[in-house]
Amino acid sequence: MTSGGEAFLFWVLGPISVIAALGLLFAKKAVHAALAMALVMINLGVFYIAQNADFLGIVQIFVYTGAVMMLFLFVLMLVGVDSSDSLVETIKGQKWVALLLALGLGGLLVSTIGRVTFPAAAGLTRANADGNVTGVANLIFGKYVWVFEVTSALLITAALGAMVLAHRERLTERLTQREWSERRFREGKNLAGLPAPGVYARHNAVDTPALLPDGTPSELSVSRVLTAREQVHTPERYEEAEQAIEREIEEGRAR
Repeated sequence: MTSGGEAFLFWVLGPISVIAALGLLFAKKAVHAALAMALVMINLGVFYIAQNADFLGIVQIFVYTGAVMMLFLFVLMLVGVDSSDSLVETIKGQKWVALLLALGLGGLLVSTIGRVTFPAAAGLTRANADGNVTGVANLIFGKYVWVFEVTSALLITAALGAMVLAHRERLTERLTQREWSERRFREGKNLAGLPAPGVYARHNAVDTPALLPDGTPSELSVSRVLTAREQVHTPERYEEAEQAIEREIEEGRAR
C-alpha cells in the first residue's frame, strides 16, 4: 500500500512533471526546453528515491540532470540555436517518420506497462538482499547488459548527430592576425588595437572602462554586451574617492 506521504509527493510532483514535459514539447526556445527536461529528470529522481531505489534516484539527478542536461544546455547556449532552425526540414519527410516512430514507441510502452505485474514486498526485499547498488549492478551487467550496450550506442549516435546538425560552414575565410592588422591600417580605425579594460588600481575588471590620456573613459574598452546590459561601472565613484583622499591629505597638511 502507498503511504500518505508518498501519495502526497506523487500528486504534487506529478502535475509539475507533466507541465515540464509539455514545456519540453511546446517551448519556443531550445534553452527553455532543456530546462524543462532537467526539471522532469529531477522529479524522476525524487520518485525513484521515494520508491526506495536510492541508487537510481541519485544517479538520475547527478548524471542526467547535473551532467548530461547541463551539457546540452551549455552547447545550446554556445552554439546559439534559434527557434527558426527547427522549422527548416533538411530531410524530406523526416517529421512524418518521426511521428510514426513516436506513435509506435508510445503504443509499445502502453502495451508493455499494461502487462506489468507488481511483486509483493517479499520480492523487492529479496532483490535488494545484497543492497540496492548490488541488485542494480546484477541487472545491468547480467540480465539487461545487451539492452544497455544498445542504449550506449544510441546515445553516442545521438551525440554525433547533434555535432553534425550544429556544424555550420564558414561563409568567408578565417582572417589571420596579420590580415586583421592590415585591415585596421587600411580603414584607419584602432591602429594600436582596442584599449584594455580594468585600469583602475581599486577595481581591475572587464566592466570598468579604460582611461584615455585626458582622463575620460574609453567606451571602446568595454564589451558591447556589458554596455547593453547596463553593467558597466562609471568612473565617477572612483573620482569621488580620489577627491576624498586628496581632501584628507590637504587637511592633514593644514594641521
